[in-house]
Amino acid sequence: MFHKTKIFSALAVFLLVALAIVPTASAFEGQEGTHVVIEADEVIEDDLYISAETVVVDGTIKGDLFTGAAFVTINGTVEGDLFTGAQNVTINGTVEGDVMAFAQSVVVNGTVGDDLRSGAAAIQLGPDAKLGDDLLFGGASLEAKDGSTIGGDIVVGGGQVLVAGDTEGNILAGTAAFELSGNVDGNVTAYVDSSSRDEGVPPMSYGPSMNISIPYVAPGITLDKAASIGGDLSYSAYNEMTFPAGVVAGETLRVEPTQAQYSYEHPAPPTPAQMAGFWALDLLRTIITLTAIGLLLGWLFPNFLGAAEYKLQTETMPSLGWGVVAYAAFYFALLVVFTTMIIGAIIFGFLSLGGLSGAIVALGLLTLFALIVGFILTVAYLTKIIVSVLSGKLILARVKPELANHKVWPLVIGVILLSLIMSIPFLGWLVKLIIVLFGLGALWLLGREQFSKKEDAVVVEA
Repeated sequence: MFHKTKIFSALAVFLLVALAIVPTASAFEGQEGTHVVIEADEVIEDDLYISAETVVVDGTIKGDLFTGAAFVTINGTVEGDLFTGAQNVTINGTVEGDVMAFAQSVVVNGTVGDDLRSGAAAIQLGPDAKLGDDLLFGGASLEAKDGSTIGGDIVVGGGQVLVAGDTEGNILAGTAAFELSGNVDGNVTAYVDSSSRDEGVPPMSYGPSMNISIPYVAPGITLDKAASIGGDLSYSAYNEMTFPAGVVAGETLRVEPTQAQYSYEHPAPPTPAQMAGFWALDLLRTIITLTAIGLLLGWLFPNFLGAAEYKLQTETMPSLGWGVVAYAAFYFALLVVFTTMIIGAIIFGFLSLGGLSGAIVALGLLTLFALIVGFILTVAYLTKIIVSVLSGKLILARVKPELANHKVWPLVIGVILLSLIMSIPFLGWLVKLIIVLFGLGALWLLGREQFSKKEDAVVVEA
């Protein structure tokens, strides 16, 4: 009873910590399917979460929209923010808040009330596009067509930039090709990322199924005679460039491109004293870690730890052999789980049961994760603790028998001894392997024994 109370106490502390750090979830609506359409007369009164192949919003969403799909089209109104990850995103309607889009292509033909933040291969602002505030973009190509309006700044890092619309703030661009034919009320700072003189635009792959045409932008910096900059122009180039008269209202500053110079100094090899210090520190860390975990396991699961140590003592050589079997069984189990997951996903996907297919994949990945983490913890700590306890008992039985069954001293003595042996250069790895195999074998035999007892109990009850 006291053992169960300790376990429940530990679980209660864990749950209290979890509840303290996890924020309260707000109300939301969720939809999923192959094709999800919010009809023109449909109004969603809360946040909406959608997972589908195609998402079309013709109606109104009062809250935020979170969606993951191949194709996302907004023809209606999103009164909150839009968060989307998709192949192609098209906004023909209105998003009154921010837009956060990660996609292959992002097209805006409508209105975004606040910021547009996007990471994509290409982004295009149509002639009727209106952004209420900043445009932050990282990708290959940015095109703002004539007639488009950006109410704030443009901050972009990409392969090429073409701005033909109006920008009410500043433009900060790091690119290989920059062209301006629109109006900028503020300053323009353009850094051409080129490693050598007269380097052209690097080849860019925009991916398959691109739903927009990508314009060609000449390498370097191009200012059209129809462009206008209300503030200053700062650009990087190896030589002074001439621009059409009257385009820049403020000052024009050329910045010489700089190439980063990297130097690496090889650190001096450690001295013998330093190597000895590192060895001692690593040894101390190993002793403290194994002792702390061993004491915790002995407190929570004293019967289990004692049974595993007894099994190793009474069946020492069989434990070594079964340890090899257990080691191989782990990798075989991973193969079985992975194969079952793939076959199950294919079968249910072929039967058009996409939900079950996804559930099987999720369950399979979770199982693989649990197996791998459990095996790593067992090999790194549990096997060594089992062998340490037995080693400590055998030593104390000869030196000081009254301490052989103590709850702490056998573990401490065994951990110190095995840690010293495992830290011996050129030999420690072999000792670690043997210890792991002994520990795995003892656990395997213990598990088989417990399983046999349960089977016998079932037969007796029947």
